[in-house]
Amino acid sequence: MASVSRDNKGWRILFADADGIRRTLRLGKVDRKAAESIRGHVEALLVAKTTAQPMRQETAAWLGSIGEKLRGRLERVGLVEAAPTSPTVCDWVQKYIESRVTVKPTTKDNWRIVRDNLVAFLGDKRLTQVTPADGDRFREYLAGALKLSPATVSKRIQIARQFFRAALRSRLIVENPFADVAAPNVSNRERMRFVTREDTERIITSCPDVHWRTIVALARYGGLRCPSEVLSLRWDGIDWERSRMRVDSPKTEHHPGGAFRIVPIFPELRPFLESSWAEAEEGAVYVIPERFRKGALKAEVWKSCNVRTTFEKIVRRAGVEPWPRLFQNLRSSRETELVEQFPVHVVTRWIGNTPTVAMRHYLQVTDEHYEQALTETHQTTPRNPTQNPTQQLHE
Repeated sequence: MASVSRDNKGWRILFADADGIRRTLRLGKVDRKAAESIRGHVEALLVAKTTAQPMRQETAAWLGSIGEKLRGRLERVGLVEAAPTSPTVCDWVQKYIESRVTVKPTTKDNWRIVRDNLVAFLGDKRLTQVTPADGDRFREYLAGALKLSPATVSKRIQIARQFFRAALRSRLIVENPFADVAAPNVSNRERMRFVTREDTERIITSCPDVHWRTIVALARYGGLRCPSEVLSLRWDGIDWERSRMRVDSPKTEHHPGGAFRIVPIFPELRPFLESSWAEAEEGAVYVIPERFRKGALKAEVWKSCNVRTTFEKIVRRAGVEPWPRLFQNLRSSRETELVEQFPVHVVTRWIGNTPTVAMRHYLQVTDEHYEQALTETHQTTPRNPTQNPTQQLHE
């Protein structure tokens, strides 16, 4: 169907198109092996056009990987149709972000950061021009030039992969250049702290009023996210008789079954809720007064900066050194305690995450664990270590 020959201008492929007209595809400066490889794809393209069938997968992938110069030659001899202009990375990502109408604003803010990183690194490249090598170099750019933490690098690689996966599903590219870029889900253990009950009580004592004491108790003893879940807790969701409370979760409400969860009113937490109830204004809807919500909820986006700033001052006033991720480590400390008393599937249902997320980002190893291990090891170690195995074998 097609043959390879060479003249004084270089290698060329001769073939007859669907109408029987002889065509010549000039290849320029390539070797015979490359010319033979291209001939195979030319024959596949001819079969696809003649039979009106989809081209084979290998040829489709090859067609998406060739340069604009060779593709232009294929278009001129009628083997392929002129390809629509591929959008730039910036234009496509912006279009993708705008199309995701159900995504929370904070998520879109994070996506825009990755968009800016990609544009700063790739410039005005079009989607079809981005290669897997670009994906590898982008990872090095985040870690080296921007000096981001491994966890942040991994998260941004995952988001970039999501952008190009969407482009692949829209048939704008033939492969995802970020598909094989290593981006393990890294947990930064250096930012995890176990907040002891002793420090918690000192902090609660330093709180200026009952509302702040309840905020700290809900985060540390209830395991609620702060500010979103703590400031969304409603009085009509408190079941005093059954010692349970309905916790609405703005963060997970878009997941099936994630809009709310039922959490026990733990014995440590109940006195603080009762104190807040005693001082609540008549007709109050939320456990924590709405003035806190107005300071933390801006345009339907939860911003914990105001709450966090005040809480850090309270922590310092208590004589405790502030720890990283102030509120998340309160939740983490509570979940670490609970898994020692209840099955992990029960605890994660109360806390509002999954066992995988809990193991990777929340559960901690405390000093008490080490002390307990040493104590229990001392109690269970036999006095004569050479005697016990013999006795077991005889039995």
